[in-house]
Amino acid sequence: MTTPRRLGYGGFALIVIAYLAIIKGTGLLVTRIWDVDDGIYTTRDVMVQMWIPLGAALVFTYAMVAVLRWWNPVLRDRHPVQRWVWAVPIIFAVCIGLAIDYADLFDKNVGYLLALLVATQFVGWGEEGMFRGIGVETLRSHGLTEGRVALWSSIIFGAVHISNALTGEIGRALPQAIAVSFAGYFFYLIRRVSRGNALNSVIHGLFDFSILTGTAIAVDQGSYLGSLAAILAYLVVGTLLVVRRHHIEPETADRSRAAEADRI
Repeated sequence: MTTPRRLGYGGFALIVIAYLAIIKGTGLLVTRIWDVDDGIYTTRDVMVQMWIPLGAALVFTYAMVAVLRWWNPVLRDRHPVQRWVWAVPIIFAVCIGLAIDYADLFDKNVGYLLALLVATQFVGWGEEGMFRGIGVETLRSHGLTEGRVALWSSIIFGAVHISNALTGEIGRALPQAIAVSFAGYFFYLIRRVSRGNALNSVIHGLFDFSILTGTAIAVDQGSYLGSLAAILAYLVVGTLLVVRRHHIEPETADRSRAAEADRI
């Protein structure tokens, strides 16, 4: 039986930097090699601008999992939460269904639809593998409590998206980073309630898919009301978690905290 390797904070930071460099660097390279526009209006656009850089980052992520010998802790989660937390993925699934721009999407051919689905799953499995997989396991291996693991893994996930400022999206980078941090916490809870890294990866990809259908696939894209469903997912899940924040951990953990509070 192989022994998992230990990864320090500095090592994790280097892995994240390499991950970003692959996405950004490969993205710039393919735009120089192929004549592509900024949009993703055709199947070729999706495959060149999304499949190649995101696919490379996905391969890198799971190559690191293999090098670290972390398949088990990355793909499985042995830190359960209470069953009501299943409401989080259910709410996300409903809002994804509402957010998809079916009218514009069905104007595209089947090849485009499949290409975009694959591309967004590359995002979901890559980012969840890196941040909810390697990131969460790194923090846990240093003895952090689950509260701190949730907090710091979500902050790191959000902070990474500030890198979008490097591509000229300065005005959107900080608000996006804040929103992504909240999303990171939601995906973290989906990972724990589903006891693995698959459901959060799939939902992450589908969530991005639903957003892209309303914001990126139409050449003359105006405001799409369905996009409000994505915001609704944040608001409903956020409100639910605020109300139930003391009842996320297993009941034994709740009782232990209550007993500790009584002693104090």
